[in-house]
Amino acid sequence: MTSVLDSILLQNNFSTPAIRSIWSDDNKISKQLAVEAALAKIEGDLGIIPKSAADKIVEKAKVDNFDFLSLQKESAEKRHSLIALIHALQEEVGGKEGEFVHYGVTTQDIVDTGIMLQTKEAYNIILDHTKDLISTLAKLTKEHRSTLMIGRTHGIHAIPITFGFKLSIWLDELLRSQRRLKQLIENDVFVGSISGAVGSYASFFGRGREVEKAVLKELGLAVPNISWQPSRDRFSEFASVLGIFSGTLGKIGRELFTLMKTEIDEVHEPFKKGEVGSSTMPQKRNPALIEGLASLTQPVFKDVDLMFQSLLIDGERDAIHWRNEWVALPEITSYLDAQIVNATYILSGLKVNQDKMLDNLNKQGALPYSERIMFEVGLKLGKQTAHEIVYQAAMTALEENKDFIDLVYSDERVRLNFTKEDILSWVDPKNNIGECLEKVDEVLSQVTI
Repeated sequence: MTSVLDSILLQNNFSTPAIRSIWSDDNKISKQLAVEAALAKIEGDLGIIPKSAADKIVEKAKVDNFDFLSLQKESAEKRHSLIALIHALQEEVGGKEGEFVHYGVTTQDIVDTGIMLQTKEAYNIILDHTKDLISTLAKLTKEHRSTLMIGRTHGIHAIPITFGFKLSIWLDELLRSQRRLKQLIENDVFVGSISGAVGSYASFFGRGREVEKAVLKELGLAVPNISWQPSRDRFSEFASVLGIFSGTLGKIGRELFTLMKTEIDEVHEPFKKGEVGSSTMPQKRNPALIEGLASLTQPVFKDVDLMFQSLLIDGERDAIHWRNEWVALPEITSYLDAQIVNATYILSGLKVNQDKMLDNLNKQGALPYSERIMFEVGLKLGKQTAHEIVYQAAMTALEENKDFIDLVYSDERVRLNFTKEDILSWVDPKNNIGECLEKVDEVLSQVTI
């Protein structure tokens, strides 16, 4: 094992079968052969190479016709990533027809276009899985639209919110990531390259642009305005969109991790009979899925940075930066898709402890309503004066474990303007969530699956 993605024991924690199959050697060679076949077909149709040669190349450019061990051996001998496949295809086609394999193009045309086909496949899977995630989160958000809980800032109890409000913030963030993903198509990120040694079409006898356009249409890729061999910004854009998406999922994982802590106990990840939390502590039900969700953002961020390094291409082409993409693209798409699928499963079976949420909300008595009390008192006494009164009462309540409401009402300025019943009427949690419910509804209205 050289990578967790190769490990039979670990790979499903870091990737999904669908994404792994896309980055397999079998699919890589299949895509490169698809590019060679499309190139030959179009060149045959345009009369650039003999039609008989084009037909034979298309017929033989099938992955089952090639021995991977032979390709590996020649690649190592020649120290070239594609030459073995070109030679094998030429031999498979045979005769004079074989001489027209790989006509007019350079290695990077085939490799870039092939890896872009793989990337687009991975993108489509991620897009489909994103729909499932958003649908699952929207359902949970609607279910807990009004579920009361304490809001926390800086890790400390603040004022009441609803769990649906918290979920809506996550949902809105995921909807933005979904829009960014869709924007990649509009931005022509998924382009191919059929332009020759330095991208100038010099070997196509003046018909290069025509060939490229037809070949890329055949392959379902967009046509670039000009060579992108030394311009790798599309892959960086792709990586950055996936990195932002992963950041959201990592944040969600970290938040769920916190909420599942024994002392907080507001949520629990799905648990199946027979699962083991610890080899030494039989009672443990650890947040294993949640930790897995949160952990994958870190390697994604590292790979996004690695992908950005490929922007620093030297001249018209170099392999120093180009090869970064071969490392980063499989990892980024694998880790993110694993996060998406994992998050969908967690949220679909998330156990929400509403009683504990309410218990935690009431943990500090009336203190979470100090803001409301301050503004109500401030209407008559002025905001700054009210802040001073409520602050002193709150600090005394915390430090001396005294009743907060009694301390507020003990101030003569408060007693002269309000009854104790007035103050008590301000501390109902249902009346202290602002416009949480309306904002939840606004976000849910944006979900179109």
